[in-house]
Amino acid sequence: MSYHQKTPMLHCAATIMHSKPWNKMRNRTAAVAGKGNGNKVGLAHNEKLRTSPLEKAKGGGTTKTCLPAAKIRSMSKEQREKLVNSKRAAGAKGKRTRSSSTNVKGARKKGATLRDWFEKEDWRRVDDPSKKCGE
Repeated sequence: MSYHQKTPMLHCAATIMHSKPWNKMRNRTAAVAGKGNGNKVGLAHNEKLRTSPLEKAKGGGTTKTCLPAAKIRSMSKEQREKLVNSKRAAGAKGKRTRSSSTNVKGARKKGATLRDWFEKEDWRRVDDPSKKCGE
């Protein structure tokens, strides 16, 4: 035989759980959790979280390309021009990254840590190696 309550109010003695403020709070949390409207509210919230800040950024990306001076010296003029043009084209379109087909191999010495690479190398602009990166 199952237990049967006469009214739903008898299931606990906490009167606060049946007050208007408590019910408003319960409705707000249900809406955020996607209850009551199917999954629409929860899905919209998750889609909002999934969008990358990089996709939202507006305006042109940077057009400067920097590499260690030794690597720039070892590149041919055509390679340097291809790299610079790719970065300028991406920046003109408002993108922050250039095409992966222009990725540079062998710019970091074997065994060097990322910190060594950034701190100990002489970083120069590829389009004008007489300027330091950031000038």
